[in-house]
Amino acid sequence: MTYGNQPLKRHYKISVIIPARNEEKNLPYILESLKNQTYMPYEVIVVDDFSSDRTFEIAESYGIKVIRNTEMPDGWTGKTWALWNGYKNSTGDVFAFIDADVRLSPRALESLVKAREKANGAISVVPYHSPEKFYEKLSLIPYILGIFAFTSPFEKYNPRKGMYGSCIVVSREDYEKVNGHYSIKGELLDDLNLGEKFTSNGINVQNFIGYDLISFRMYPYGIKSEVEGFGKGAILSTSRLETATIILIALWLIGLLAVEFITPFLAFYKSDLFGLFLVLYIMYTLQIIYIDNWTGRYGIIVPLFHILSSLFFIYIMVYSLYQVFFLGYVTWKGRRIKV
Repeated sequence: MTYGNQPLKRHYKISVIIPARNEEKNLPYILESLKNQTYMPYEVIVVDDFSSDRTFEIAESYGIKVIRNTEMPDGWTGKTWALWNGYKNSTGDVFAFIDADVRLSPRALESLVKAREKANGAISVVPYHSPEKFYEKLSLIPYILGIFAFTSPFEKYNPRKGMYGSCIVVSREDYEKVNGHYSIKGELLDDLNLGEKFTSNGINVQNFIGYDLISFRMYPYGIKSEVEGFGKGAILSTSRLETATIILIALWLIGLLAVEFITPFLAFYKSDLFGLFLVLYIMYTLQIIYIDNWTGRYGIIVPLFHILSSLFFIYIMVYSLYQVFFLGYVTWKGRRIKV
């Protein structure tokens, strides 16, 4: 996602709106990066969503607009309410809704503005993932599958086309045309539902990969938050995809699981098929390493032994199924959200 020296048709007042719930460790990264943009934001608004840490104080120290979220009315989720309050306190003509864990390169905002202008609609970006600890790198397979879903060519004309919530850019005019986050206030998958609202109202939606411009570290606070983060939408999000996308992803995943689980048994029993499955395992591994060059920094161990991440993916799916069909709610950042 880069647009080089392509000139803008006009100058935009960009309101960057950041929802933040217990984000004292992440906020300095995003706020420092916003001070060094080639295209400076018109205003930066942090919405403190009832944090119990120093989120409010850290945001305030940067001299930006900081809002304490008001008591959440019935029928809303925490993030949609925070983003809606950010919008109500904004004055720009283009909104950049950016999560607190995102990190921006100096040219990121400029490229986002140019991409939105070229799309003449709303855009979102799947950030480049930069995990640091081993448990974070177990997200390899779930993250790749997410990339497949958002970049599938079959999703281009999906009438229910979703967006990636970590980074969404849209004009005030288009946002207000669909009544923004108010129109999806009770939705767990706010980003997917917002994308559908835009699409159904004739607003073009495009999704990009952040690569060297936009990155994030999703779950630095422990494996529990990682499981909750992936688990809250793992099952529900598939209902938004085109059938062709689901089939392609399923075929890729079935092949991956087959070579991961069958190859060791073939080796143990000295089967004649071992050579074939070993070649397939290597081909999958090389493909994963290639994809990682564009989507995330996962090191060597987990991409080589990707069966570890596949087991993690299976656990997430089982956990997500349990929450959705047995509990009727998911847990995220200390809140229970009804499904």
